[in-house]
Order: sequence, then structure tokens, then C-alpha cells
Amino acid sequence: MKWLGAILILSACTWAGFAFARRLSDRPRQLRMLVSALQSFEAEMMYGLTPLMEASLKLSRQIPKPISYMFAQFAYYLQKGEESAEKAWDACLSDTWPLTALQQNELEVMKQFGATLGQHDRIQQQKQIRLALSHLAREEQDAKESQKRFESMAKSLGFLTGMLVIVLMI
Repeated sequence: MKWLGAILILSACTWAGFAFARRLSDRPRQLRMLVSALQSFEAEMMYGLTPLMEASLKLSRQIPKPISYMFAQFAYYLQKGEESAEKAWDACLSDTWPLTALQQNELEVMKQFGATLGQHDRIQQQKQIRLALSHLAREEQDAKESQKRFESMAKSLGFLTGMLVIVLMI
């Protein structure tokens, strides 16, 4: 019975370490998706002259999950008749952010971006998108460094923590 418990503890701790490592590796990938989505959003708004709701719906069909959820929710809130684009953006961020591996820094960048949605002319809006893109590119570099530094450590730490718990229990 002790061996079964030890195997369960070791499995659970190892799984937790691998889950944390997966989150570290998902963050740069999701940041790349978000940058790509904002670039497409910029193209739709600047060159296609597409309204926010239509551009968001189009993007939600083109980009992978979980970032696509963000744009689908934004379109939903706009269609529902939210007071402003900023409030719709904030609502969609609060709904979909927990589904991503992104962190607080990226959330702040996206909130700042959302505060400018629909409030400026096309040129100013393009500048705001480019500003958000530059911030997200910097965050992506930080995420890659964190992944490189901590991913294998998280996997090992999960396993070693399980071993420590087993040794302490025996």
C-alpha cells in the first residue's frame, strides 16, 4: 500500500512540474499568435476598412485557440451593444485571459490597447496597434528567456519534490 501511495505522490508531483513547464512553453507561442492577430487586425482596419466587430469575427476564425476566443468574445460584446469598444475589450479580456498562458504584463499592454480602440482616427489607431506590437514583442523575448531558463528546471523540480515527499514519509 505504501508503494502505491509513493507512486501516486511521485506521479502527481511530476505531473505538476510538467504542467508548469508546459505553461512556460505555451506563453511565447501564444504571444506570437497575439502579435500575428494584432497585425491582421491592423490590416483589416487600415486597408480593408473593416468595422471592429467584423474584423474581430474574421480574426477569431483565422487564429488558433485560445487567442481566437478573445476576438470572438470582443465581437460578441460589440454585437450585444456594449457601451464602448473599450468596455467590450475589457470584458472580453476578463472572460478569456484565464484561458491563456499569458501573464499580467501582457494583460496591461492589451488593456492599454483596448483603451484606445475606436477613439482615434485610422492613423492614430495604427500607431496604437504598433505600440502594442512593440510591447508584446519585448514580452515575447522575455517569455523565451524564461522558458529557456526555467522549463527543464520545472520538470526536474516536480520529480524531485515528489521524491522528497516520499523520502520524508518513509
